Amino acid sequence: MDYKKYIAGKIAAEGIAEDEIYSAIALPPNSEMGDYALPCFKFAKVMRKSPVIIAQSIAENYPADDIIERAEAVNGYVNFTVNKSALARETIDEVLERGGKYGSSDEGAGKTVCIDYSSVNIAKPFHIGHLSTTAIGSALYKIFNFLGYKAVGINHLGDYGTQFGKLICAYKHWGDREEVERGGIHAINDLYVRFNSEATEEMEHEAREYFRLIESGDKEANDLFNWFKDLTLDYVRGIYKRLNVRFDSYAGERFYTDKMQPVIDELREKGLLKESEGAQIVDLEPYGMPPCLILRSDGASLYATRDLAAAIYRKNTYDFYKCLYVVAYQQNLHFKQFFKVLELMGKEWAKDLVHVAYGMVSLEDGAMSTRKGKVVWLEDVIARCVEKAYGIISEKNPELENKADVAEKVGVGAVIFGALYNSKIKDIVFSYDKVLSFEGETSVYVQYTCARANSVIEKGGVPGEYKISRLLPQEAEVVKAISAFPQAVQDAAEKYEPSIVARYAVDLAQKFNKFYFDCKILTAEGDKRDFRLALTSAALTALKNALTLLGIGVPEKM
Repeated sequence: MDYKKYIAGKIAAEGIAEDEIYSAIALPPNSEMGDYALPCFKFAKVMRKSPVIIAQSIAENYPADDIIERAEAVNGYVNFTVNKSALARETIDEVLERGGKYGSSDEGAGKTVCIDYSSVNIAKPFHIGHLSTTAIGSALYKIFNFLGYKAVGINHLGDYGTQFGKLICAYKHWGDREEVERGGIHAINDLYVRFNSEATEEMEHEAREYFRLIESGDKEANDLFNWFKDLTLDYVRGIYKRLNVRFDSYAGERFYTDKMQPVIDELREKGLLKESEGAQIVDLEPYGMPPCLILRSDGASLYATRDLAAAIYRKNTYDFYKCLYVVAYQQNLHFKQFFKVLELMGKEWAKDLVHVAYGMVSLEDGAMSTRKGKVVWLEDVIARCVEKAYGIISEKNPELENKADVAEKVGVGAVIFGALYNSKIKDIVFSYDKVLSFEGETSVYVQYTCARANSVIEKGGVPGEYKISRLLPQEAEVVKAISAFPQAVQDAAEKYEPSIVARYAVDLAQKFNKFYFDCKILTAEGDKRDFRLALTSAALTALKNALTLLGIGVPEKM
């Protein structure tokens, strides 16, 4: 049950719509104050009464029933207390019935959400800087699908630009096909790095010519480019498989080469295109922004040109409800500019484009810097986490079967959770020791809690029937946390913030562990044992569902 909706539907407040009341209801900071709280301050102006009087009137007139046992006015707030037994029965029954679908909905039925994330560059290995866009985008993809939307995962490949002419030139001078096949993307990257450090002026000219040949459709140049692309995609798909990431489209920048001219023509027809020092721009000064460059003085397109073409193509192809761009906050201006250009073009759907900005990732020894040579490959981070996880698990549980499989889930989960636990806009300092800790706010802690709950269920089973007597505070807290899962998923989607689900998982795990240590489960008797086993099963399901939405596997034993 949506208790916020239930409460809002029973409140009579003159001049205030039910949806306004619903959106204002929140969780109190202290559960002793109640289960839900309605602050009345925002209603004072409309109702022309003080918040204290409004709260008292709502509390006095609220019809108590078997669901809400008390409504109490306190300093301009109305605190509502839910009948704990009723909440427990309804929550546990729903979880046991819905299982892996608990928390899902069909609210997005018939709506498509495009999510542009990861966006790897052809011929360049994945570095740790790609972790956030990949993990956040993948979690949003899963969350929106879970809520009934049709999510379309788009990997907008970086496969356009003069660097590919440089790469072909480097291969022609120094490359060997067998060595490149053997070394894969790292061999390609080595050639590119060598070109940037050793290329002569003559080679720079050659590189520009090779890029021209790619654009003009030359067979040899395009065969080499496509070979580099295939090697890159083989490599990244291996990493995506480990991270439980999928895409529905790999249409990159090059895909829009023949789709840019109609956009340029439309900008010109609508009087938006202006010349500035030989370049073609859209003037955004009236909107407090620098001009948006559409064509350079030599006629070459830019990121904005291709992004405009991509947005129009996606709208025509998918008719999206929302189109999300999971890209670092350094690109804030770029997205403001190209969203504004679409708005000026009269695309009313420009309001449905969202830049999901995130912070940077660094290791404890400092930020990633390509120029300083401090690049850390994501595959190495994953491998090290899995290796460390294997060592920790072997030490804690040497008799555990399938240690390698468990270490994979724990290590990979730690990498993903490390990118998702904090608010997406925060910069992250990635610490191997912190993300792999069995204590604290980590995926390992949540996974271990799942293994603990699973062990209880293996020994005690899930009762077909159970009775509920008066709940202990520890039991009530677990019930309340489980019941909050659907709202956490919905909030994560509305705010494009997977950390809400990650933090939810830690909160539920903490409350379950307090219940586990304070309350006997397997040695309890009669109705208490049955109820606590049912509660354990429901908590396990909610935890597994939360981790699954983040792309994290759940070992049965640890």
